[in-house]
Amino acid sequence: MSPLASPLALLGLNFDSFELWAITWLPILFMGLLVFLIWRTLKLMPRTKPQQIKPQSAASVSWGQIAGIDETKAELREVVEFLRDPTQFKRLGAKVPKGILLHGPPGTGKTLLAKAVAHESGAQFFGQSASSFVEMFAGLGAARIRRLFKQARENAPAIVFIDELDAVGAARGSDISGERDQTLNQLLVEMDGFESSDDVVVMAASNMLEKLDTALLRPGRFDRQVFVPPPDVRGREEVLRVHTADKPLGQDVDLERVARHTAGLTGADLANLCNEAAIAAGRRHRDFVSQVDFDAAFERVVAGLASRRAMSDREKRVIAWHEAGHALVRELLPSMDVVQKISIVPRGKALGYTLNLPEEERFLESRQHLLDQIKVLLGGRAAEQLEFGTSTTGAADDLRRVTEIARGMVHQFGMGTSIRAMQVPADDFTTSEALRRLRDEEVQEIADEAYRSAQDLLLANREVLDAIAAALLEQEVLEREQLVGILSAHGIDTGIVTLRRRREATRAAAAAAKPHD
Repeated sequence: MSPLASPLALLGLNFDSFELWAITWLPILFMGLLVFLIWRTLKLMPRTKPQQIKPQSAASVSWGQIAGIDETKAELREVVEFLRDPTQFKRLGAKVPKGILLHGPPGTGKTLLAKAVAHESGAQFFGQSASSFVEMFAGLGAARIRRLFKQARENAPAIVFIDELDAVGAARGSDISGERDQTLNQLLVEMDGFESSDDVVVMAASNMLEKLDTALLRPGRFDRQVFVPPPDVRGREEVLRVHTADKPLGQDVDLERVARHTAGLTGADLANLCNEAAIAAGRRHRDFVSQVDFDAAFERVVAGLASRRAMSDREKRVIAWHEAGHALVRELLPSMDVVQKISIVPRGKALGYTLNLPEEERFLESRQHLLDQIKVLLGGRAAEQLEFGTSTTGAADDLRRVTEIARGMVHQFGMGTSIRAMQVPADDFTTSEALRRLRDEEVQEIADEAYRSAQDLLLANREVLDAIAAALLEQEVLEREQLVGILSAHGIDTGIVTLRRRREATRAAAAAAKPHD
């Protein structure tokens, strides 16, 4: 007798009828359960839609909202004119570029440029991050690529913008699963699959151009590669004016001075700076943003938030002499920018900092200027050694930067004493042992010579060093005027006009000493 017979008998069923029911319905129930599980899995799968912006919507961006990159805007105006009036170009046999790759440092405005091209040309904008194409589910990224391009064709003229292209466009062969390579292949097929008559332009942004697959960069896909650089001093002033247009500014605000202060900052950094200045004014319950607010915002953006950490008297003394060493060496070297502010108030990870005011934009660096940078960086360590006879960990970041500059001089720029006509990259394993040893010796020689020069400068001006450090211990922060007062009291002329004359004399002497062909 079957073990199921007794329970089935209690239910009024016999074994044969239950067996027949199980054979008939259990497969159907199992298939229904399987369908339910697949449906739930599909519901849980990530769903991302491209960002769609119509030309006249509030989220669109105009040329007037983008400043500081006039050359890049001029390069993209051709695409705008083509999409706006294609007949003028088509009658001459011209075709709109299929793809435009915007590359450059983060925060320079690549996404804004793509939105502005769509707005100014009257095209719809479809934007999606490349990371949303790469998922754990096979085939999902390729399907999203197909859907994105289909949607763009249905709404032509259109701009398809793929942000962070390197997430999906890296060189093929390095992906273990193959999903990213499959997604990239689909992108290549889609870019080959539409004609110029479709009035669809693909724009993409990347911070790592060198990592992209060569098939993406060939003509016929991304026909143009447009570099988007950080703004120069004039561009930074224009960016500041754009981001302060909706902010009430005080009479003392000098945007030109702020632009000179902020060398190296991108458009996103400057937007953050203006917002931080407005927040600072709001905390002080003012009705306008003053220059003091911009100065405080600059320190917060560059150096970090002021810290309330408690330090011992000895640590304060070490930091005071360290920062005084940086400032004094900088003031004594004619090629360096003048010091604007010295502080021993901790900010972010820094226990103290020295801010300088650039007088001009630099696009090329001379060997002497790089050496002077190393001297300034080592001025803090040299001052600690002179005053306390020992070294601390406070110079860790200075030493890191010294190593980067010295290695760059020898490895990349041929600025060593004997290696002057070739590059010797650190990752070139074909370099001989003798050449690697020579390369390392030259890096060491540059750093050691700069350290000795910084020590000599501080020894010759020991009284000035002690006076600056004592003032820092007393006041914690020294502005430019206070520093000039200390230097002038010890017979050191640091007027900006005098410095410019000294720098001009240095450049003239260097030009005169340069051999002529």
